Amino acid sequence: MSDRFELFLTCPKGLEGLLIEEAVGLGLEEAREHTSAVRGMATMETAYRLCLWSRLANRVLLVLKRFPMKDAEDLYHGVLDIEWQDHMLNDGTLAVEFSGHGSGIDNTHFGALKVKDAIVDKLRTPQGDRPSIDKLNPDLRIHLRLDRGEAILSLDLSGHSLHQRGYRLQQGAAPLKENLAAAILIRSGWPRIAAEGGALADPMCGVGTFLVEAAMIAADIAPNLRREQWGFTAWLGHVPALWKKLHEEASERAAAGLAKPPLWIRGYEADPRLIQPGRNNVERAGLSEWIKIYQGEVATFEPRPDQNQKGLVICNPPYGERLGDEASLLYLYQNLGERLRQACLNWEAAVFTGAPDLGKRMGIRSHKQYSFWNGALPCKLLLIKVLPDQFVTGERRTPEQRQAEREQAAYDQAPSEPQERQYNKNGNPIKPAPAPAPVVELPRLSEGGQMFANRLQKNLKALGKWVKREGIDCYRVYDADMPEYSMAIDLYQDWVHVQEYAAPKSIDPAKASARMFDALAAIPQALNIDKSRVVVKRRERQSGTKQYERQAAQGKFVEVNEGGVKLLVNLTDYLDTGLFLDHRPMRMRIQKEAAGKRFLNLFCYTATASVHAAKGGARSTTSVDLSKTYLDWARRNLSLNGFSDKNRLEQGDVMAWLEASRDEYDLIFIDPPTFSNSKRMEGIFDVQRDQVQLIDLAMARLAAGGVLYFSNNFRKFELEANLSERYAIEEITAQTIDPDFARNAKIHRAWKITAR
Repeated sequence: MSDRFELFLTCPKGLEGLLIEEAVGLGLEEAREHTSAVRGMATMETAYRLCLWSRLANRVLLVLKRFPMKDAEDLYHGVLDIEWQDHMLNDGTLAVEFSGHGSGIDNTHFGALKVKDAIVDKLRTPQGDRPSIDKLNPDLRIHLRLDRGEAILSLDLSGHSLHQRGYRLQQGAAPLKENLAAAILIRSGWPRIAAEGGALADPMCGVGTFLVEAAMIAADIAPNLRREQWGFTAWLGHVPALWKKLHEEASERAAAGLAKPPLWIRGYEADPRLIQPGRNNVERAGLSEWIKIYQGEVATFEPRPDQNQKGLVICNPPYGERLGDEASLLYLYQNLGERLRQACLNWEAAVFTGAPDLGKRMGIRSHKQYSFWNGALPCKLLLIKVLPDQFVTGERRTPEQRQAEREQAAYDQAPSEPQERQYNKNGNPIKPAPAPAPVVELPRLSEGGQMFANRLQKNLKALGKWVKREGIDCYRVYDADMPEYSMAIDLYQDWVHVQEYAAPKSIDPAKASARMFDALAAIPQALNIDKSRVVVKRRERQSGTKQYERQAAQGKFVEVNEGGVKLLVNLTDYLDTGLFLDHRPMRMRIQKEAAGKRFLNLFCYTATASVHAAKGGARSTTSVDLSKTYLDWARRNLSLNGFSDKNRLEQGDVMAWLEASRDEYDLIFIDPPTFSNSKRMEGIFDVQRDQVQLIDLAMARLAAGGVLYFSNNFRKFELEANLSERYAIEEITAQTIDPDFARNAKIHRAWKITAR
């Protein structure tokens, strides 16, 4: 065989430039860059060295033959012509991978089958011995790439992909591949920082991939030093003595590197389930003396190596695949930016993200960006020098202004001339005032964010006297007041519930997302609420019971107060919270009128109106709903207020229940859904179509002198005119709209209905 071989090194998309630099440094000659690959010439020693030392490649392919190919027969004979007995035993195992199409082959499985047939036919003995297929751990892994009529047949020297270092047997939900992590570290300047003795910290370390790759770079450890099985292990062209020499050299370098004082490399992870898997990975890599992993939140992240030591903060924050996810991650990125400014001044930072818009929300400028791909997802690496003039303040300063500020800061920090000691009138020395603490400049809101914050504060002030007078602690503070910020914002004591209305198709999704981020950035400041207490949901036009479907499963309830009763709300698990704020006046009306009456609550939801009726002295309450989940919630609301007795909860289809009921009630409240097609009921309920039957059935249960209140939120709803021929009907919508919903007079409509 030749002393020089053509090699193809494959890699993830976007790493080609880094890989060619690395490969040339390891001895590759005549190197050329291709999409997701690097091509060049090398000796066997260089090929081995690339397998052992490449931190970036996926595979090292040794080209056995190139040949023109017009059809499947050309493919078969081109492979058959190779002296396969020089490469493997006739009873060995084989795996074939085929890529590309054309020349009559559009199916990669068919192409791989033709290659396999040619090799097997070449090696079949008269006794019938022949190679067998082993896709997992073959003696020889063959790759054929078809490129514009040319077949490139290669032997895979790496075997399994080189990114599989062997230490990461446990991983999180969305791990970075090891070679991508290494590429990010190299682009971030870690080899330079490590050589200078710098530290490294990852505030969201997951199972520690960045940490291990960083330590192997710093300690001069070949990334695949511990691998035992290679694609060349059973290859007949393998030169064991040469491989042994290179492996021993790498082992000596690793031993020397590990003998040095370890660098300060630390990881922090909020999820306690990932701590031990991360530590296990570190231990398998043999780097427990270099790397420590602790549980910690981003909001409290603060690297603490030697006081004067600086280094690199690197992380891969979650991206969010849906808009709602991205919105909920805004505060995570803001927290990261705040911690960099406050705890990592004069450090370097590298943030790898698939959501660059979120990266911009850190409030700190990147001086350089690189594009990468994480699988099929385009990503950005944001490089940041955490210096005061990198902070985004909302206003641009000239270089001259920044230089003047630096000079002033240097002057302010310089030691002053000794001053004559001052004494007070009693003759005691006056202690000099302590020097002011350094001010960390926080990011300001964008112009749009500030405008939104101003509107929230204006609304808060306008509602303040009413809220205080009425003792209200749950109310709407904003409801799409500005069309470009289309959302509803409700306060539940010290929690904020944000419902984003889906933007029209005419609105650019990127602009809608940016405005949402502006608003979310403004909310904590404007409402003086901690970021952790902002819950974000997306509200779209719903049908059926979709608005009642579970969104999450946290099961966290918050106790709120309204009109002297306690109610439970759940801000996270459902689109609605369990308390319709717009019906507050109706609930208060029911409370005032319920004394001594038998109260019926139809489509009761969480029975908040029933709690108010019981508080008002109702003789009894009956609450009917089809959902067991909400009736359980209703039971908790009643129990919370000590109203478990004389308050019935009935599960059933309201229409069927009314038809079967023979009881009478003095006060009835009906707030039906617009549409329902629950599996627990027969047919479909449509409030516009079924209103007459519903009201007639309810009125049949109304005692003499009783009152029925009917309301609904269907904006196009029209009460049937013929109902007024049988009943006395008064629309009371205006009386059931409180100041916090005054801008949205169509939030619901309500009627008072009595017998004629």
